[in-house]
Amino acid sequence: MSEAYDGGAVAALRRIAFLLERAREDTYKVKAFRGAAAAILPMSDDEVAAAVADGTITKLPGVGASSAKVIADAVAGVVPERLAKLEAEHGGPLTTGGADLRARLRGDLHSHSDWSDGGSPIEEMAFTAIELGHDYQVLTDHSPRLKVARGLSAERLARQLDVVDAVNDHLSGTGFTLLKGIEVDILDDGGLDQTDELLARLDVRVASVHSKLAMDAPAMTKRMIGAIRNPRTNVLGHCTGRLVTGNRGTRPGSQFDAEAVFAACVEHDVAVEINARPERRDPPTRLLELARDVGCLFSIDSDAHAPGQLDFLVYGCERAEAAGIDPDRIVNTWPQERLLSWANG
Repeated sequence: MSEAYDGGAVAALRRIAFLLERAREDTYKVKAFRGAAAAILPMSDDEVAAAVADGTITKLPGVGASSAKVIADAVAGVVPERLAKLEAEHGGPLTTGGADLRARLRGDLHSHSDWSDGGSPIEEMAFTAIELGHDYQVLTDHSPRLKVARGLSAERLARQLDVVDAVNDHLSGTGFTLLKGIEVDILDDGGLDQTDELLARLDVRVASVHSKLAMDAPAMTKRMIGAIRNPRTNVLGHCTGRLVTGNRGTRPGSQFDAEAVFAACVEHDVAVEINARPERRDPPTRLLELARDVGCLFSIDSDAHAPGQLDFLVYGCERAEAAGIDPDRIVNTWPQERLLSWANG
């Protein structure tokens, strides 16, 4: 006998998409369910039920056979089979550790939307962050140089800031804020890939190396320290750029004088990112412990490119707990007011 369900068809479809993303399934599978949720969202419950009853539900753009079955089950008040299976396989804890620190995080400073190389609209990322209990989420789409990731030109970033204002107006009263940010490329000479005027309009800036990762160590050290010294830089993103697993293959980390780079982070009050993506685990444990010993601040970030990946934070929390990092040195355990004071002081 099927278990009763009263969450509604849209919630069921969104939860399926979330769990697929959490499990790092192929994007096309996820889009089928998110597309179906978007298709029925404007409809009333009675309209959805009528479309199921007369067999026209699959005539809606974006609703296929699999998503129609989920909708039909939800309308009938039973847990959709696909949802039940995914909850059993992927709905449990992702890690054995890190839960206590995860509960202390107020938000996430690194995430992407479909404005660059993310897979979902800004508002969907914000809604999911709210559902995960965040007080804030920083939107950090890529900067212009990263063309493969549809990096935002100055004009597109300026338009995005207006969209973020509109999203926050819509979410007024929820206790949540979508913060304005960027993952800005560190240029070869250590400069930042966006105008200072626009960087000044942002709440938080993550600076990352994405190109010439095999640059020789002295040049890479100079490049990274140049970016760290920029007063607009708040977080040094995925510092080695390594990949340890995943469908993009593996990649060794960049070589640099880590002690000098982390000392510069301490001097200039820049946090070292603990990138929580399973395929990155960046910085490696040896460098994470070195940054701890040098006295760095940290930011545990999901680097999410889809809503379900926002849940990756616990991977970084597990690593930070294992390294014995004081939670107060992790800037996204801080309330929003303290975070923004630090980022723009």
